[in-house]
Amino acid sequence: MTTVAETTAGDEGTGSPYALSHLDAIESEAVHVFREVAGEFENPVILFSGGKDSIVMLHLALKAFRPAAVPFSLLHVDTGHNFPEVLDYRDRTVERHDLRLHVASVQEYIDRGVLKERPDGTRNPLQTLPLTEKIRSERFDAVFGGGRRDEEKARAKERVFSLRDEFSQWDPRRQRPELWNLYNGRHAPGEHVRVFPLSNWTELDVWQYIAREGIELPGIYYAHTREVFQRGGMWLTAGDWGGPKDGESVEKRIVRYRTVGDMSCTGAVDSDADTIEKVITEIAASRLTERGATRADDKLSEAAMEDRKREGYF
Repeated sequence: MTTVAETTAGDEGTGSPYALSHLDAIESEAVHVFREVAGEFENPVILFSGGKDSIVMLHLALKAFRPAAVPFSLLHVDTGHNFPEVLDYRDRTVERHDLRLHVASVQEYIDRGVLKERPDGTRNPLQTLPLTEKIRSERFDAVFGGGRRDEEKARAKERVFSLRDEFSQWDPRRQRPELWNLYNGRHAPGEHVRVFPLSNWTELDVWQYIAREGIELPGIYYAHTREVFQRGGMWLTAGDWGGPKDGESVEKRIVRYRTVGDMSCTGAVDSDADTIEKVITEIAASRLTERGATRADDKLSEAAMEDRKREGYF
């Protein structure tokens, strides 16, 4: 019996018995990127939040170096408003694979008075300083991120190897050509390179790959009953972060999350997709990107993501 995942993944090996399937091709490219970074850089790190893209990225890194251990540590920028299910998944994964986890805490910066809470309670824009200072203090020279070009127009401008200056700032005019899968990792002292192994993946690719590889995800990616309230056209999870406010009523709905971030700006979608096959069918029919549909921080302005990237955000 043919599964939905197999059907939507396209014909395997069409045209030649030696041709790679689409998923095999993008997997091979990502594995090549991980190995290239291991050979070029001294102290790389993988951004790992427990979200689906970083989970797939870690899975690819494990594949790239198996049976040896992954030669990179992990880094999570903890806003203090993360979903408990995702933090639990993060910690279990670190323990299972015996990995080292660095945590850059937004709450710590707020407690020290270095950062101030925003009036809207959203902490995603506050991640930049803890991230950039952690990169500088640990002297990471390459930082893997799970960004994909289909997510948002600013991310579509990225190369696989994205040069950042000594202040972690991004200048799209300094991006280098990447022809024939040749990547230029040269950087001056104090600079570093952000690396995006999933650049050429789509949201649908990610889910099809998760299905093929049997990758476990936090349960909030599948339909479940949750207490939510509506703000700005999105269903947000009630919590101590500042929601709901007066006039915002909490109700139980069957929802799931397409992307996972700060609870204050990550919206759920109404969905009955409680299996991976149903999720793939739902994504294939969607005409909205996951960030466009569920991330309030990207709606602050037309150039919200690009402005944050120029400041040092991913």
